[in-house]
Amino acid sequence: MPHAARPNFGIMTAPSQVDYPDVLRVWREADAIPEIGHAWLFDHLMPIGGDPDGPVYEGWTLLSALAARTRRLRVGVLVTSNRLRPPAMLAKIATTVDAVSGGRLEFGIGAGSRPGHPRARREYDAHGLPFHDAEHAVGSLAEACTVIRRLWTEDEPFDFHGTYHHLTGAFGSPKPRQRPHPPVLVGGRSSPTLRVAAEHADVWNIPGGDIGDAVRRSARLDRYCAEIGRDPASVTRSIHLPVSYEQPGATRDAIGDATDAGFGHIVLGLPAPYPAGVARWVADELLGAPPAR
Repeated sequence: MPHAARPNFGIMTAPSQVDYPDVLRVWREADAIPEIGHAWLFDHLMPIGGDPDGPVYEGWTLLSALAARTRRLRVGVLVTSNRLRPPAMLAKIATTVDAVSGGRLEFGIGAGSRPGHPRARREYDAHGLPFHDAEHAVGSLAEACTVIRRLWTEDEPFDFHGTYHHLTGAFGSPKPRQRPHPPVLVGGRSSPTLRVAAEHADVWNIPGGDIGDAVRRSARLDRYCAEIGRDPASVTRSIHLPVSYEQPGATRDAIGDATDAGFGHIVLGLPAPYPAGVARWVADELLGAPPAR
């Protein structure tokens, strides 16, 4: 990938092992720092790290509350599990958050928890939700992206009869504040998910880690875009990088590597508990922003 211009930076606060006031404090602080452009939650119903019986807040409900208490940040869920909600319901939820935020929603979606994750299954079993195999999950994701986009943009009711989703008289009203619709971010690293991103994504996100692997996955996305006649440059490349409060230099190095590799959208994952002034610390220590005047 070509070297990107200065990336668009954001933060991610997983709503797990924390309380609402903790997350609200960080988001409101970040909202006043121009160097931080976006903020994200995750989409799990039970903890995937830390105390297995600890608190977790539902992502979209919390996102709407945070959207109402911020004014500038772009906001989203990194990424919504397509396994948890029917696509027409998700389209309605997202439209509502876009309205509450005044048109600041970034719509993140993915196939859902990996079957191999040690805690992936229990939140589905605990909530009476089916957990299908990866092929089913990705096929359902592709159809969901089509359904959601149509609900956001079409002016007449429609029927949809796919392999995984069936709707009769589907119609979305109101439409999202953003036109034609909020940006769609597809998250994931598997080849089938990359094919969904090539067709549907404005932004593609990959969890951080091995930057070499991220570059290879991005090159594969380029090929899939070319196969369907889409300009690969039309898909913004995004990466989630974990933050270390104790070793900010390592985080700065990871940011530099991602930037050099062409990732123009960087999400910095903040571990809980959040130190006082953590958003300002991110801007000063990690992004090299000058102090506020």
